[in-house]
Amino acid sequence: MNRDKLSLTEGPIWKKMLSFAMPILLGNVFQQLYNAVDALVVGQFLNKQALAAVASTGSLVFMLVGFFSGIATGAGVTISRYFGAGDKEGLHRAVHTDIAFGLVSGVVLSVFGATFAPTILRWMGTPDNVMVHSVAYIRVYFCGAIFVVMYNICVGILQAVGDSKHPLYFLIISSIINVLLDLLFIGVFRWGVWSAALATGIAQCTSVVLCLRRLIHCDGPHRLQLRKIRFHFDTLKQIITLGLPAGMQNSVIAFANIIVQSNINAFQDAAMAGCGAYSKVEGFAFLPITCFSMALSTFVGQNLGAKKYDRVKKGVRFGILCSIIMAELIGVVIFLYGGFFVGLFNSDPDVIAYGARQARIEALAYFLLAFSHCIAGIMRGAGKATVPMFTMLFAWCAVRITYITVMIGYFNRIEVVFTAYPLTWFLSSVIFLIYFFKADWIHNFDRMEERAKLGHHHHGFHLHKHKVK
Repeated sequence: MNRDKLSLTEGPIWKKMLSFAMPILLGNVFQQLYNAVDALVVGQFLNKQALAAVASTGSLVFMLVGFFSGIATGAGVTISRYFGAGDKEGLHRAVHTDIAFGLVSGVVLSVFGATFAPTILRWMGTPDNVMVHSVAYIRVYFCGAIFVVMYNICVGILQAVGDSKHPLYFLIISSIINVLLDLLFIGVFRWGVWSAALATGIAQCTSVVLCLRRLIHCDGPHRLQLRKIRFHFDTLKQIITLGLPAGMQNSVIAFANIIVQSNINAFQDAAMAGCGAYSKVEGFAFLPITCFSMALSTFVGQNLGAKKYDRVKKGVRFGILCSIIMAELIGVVIFLYGGFFVGLFNSDPDVIAYGARQARIEALAYFLLAFSHCIAGIMRGAGKATVPMFTMLFAWCAVRITYITVMIGYFNRIEVVFTAYPLTWFLSSVIFLIYFFKADWIHNFDRMEERAKLGHHHHGFHLHKHKVK
């Protein structure tokens, strides 16, 4: 594919960003659909305990997978910078180092998750009538965790060079496979909840094979050559430097959500199933948030690499506006019809009641979540990954856990848990808003470049020349 077609550094900003973001959005729709189908098929063909098992393990999965996915974002920023600067050698090293990292970390995650996840589930206070289903599901899931990691790595490479269409095609294929296997394994064969994880693993494996095939046969400077997969340690250092904050942020936030989940678990299986079903519905509000935060990271990274600072500022404003409007529109629909959507997963009145209560408290605050994620994506694209990390760790971890722990002692009601989310989204948005308007980095990219030149001696293109103190 022609480099100019992939590049986000030329052409109308709105057209380039939407043409990049929309395939990601559609891909996320399919991914969220097959995540929802997992829970829907389990809830309809098995029982609410099985639904609770699938739905309540999400925070644990994200805590472990999210760390390596966060590192992959560092690789994406590295690759987008090299691509924007036209540094073919740097791009070649980054791609092959990224793949090597994915293979090693995928194996580590699979072994660690399958071994220790059941113990963590017990620490979360998972009820006995749910525990057997949770352990069966989580062990099979982590046996295929290498495919989850490699999928994120490969898609990150393609998106970093501006190719968001092929990941969409591959995700559509894997989503269809996942849905068909769910219906076959659970609806026809009547296998247990573990077979939902098996269907996901097979679908993810298919996605990885298709992504690798695309990388091997593409004609761009990011083409993958299997015999050249190895660690280039200077490049690995750049990737980890940029990705580690995001990885730590993902894992610590997920750890905080595990503590939140343990509070939900205390209200027993109906609450677990209802809140878990709501999380699948809520996932659709995350679609524009995720796609535009990813688009903004790539857009900022490429245009900083090309030194097009005014273009960065215009793109940032457009991306934020699109994300918050789309997320809030979805939020209004969920606020109005949350109970109906939860009822699609399980018809138990208690399950529906818990999900509907959560929707009424959280759904109208999605614009805050969108704003926070967009600013975090912009900062990561600009090489300022530690700022969103510390902001989110403070607001979404420390404050959220403290609030729930203190308030649940006074008011032992599940609404305490629900209100923690919009309150901490508001807090992070205020912090990001202050930083966005006050910080020099977002308004003066050209000055940042001049300071970096004075402070460093460079040979070729290096990521850290775009950083500011």
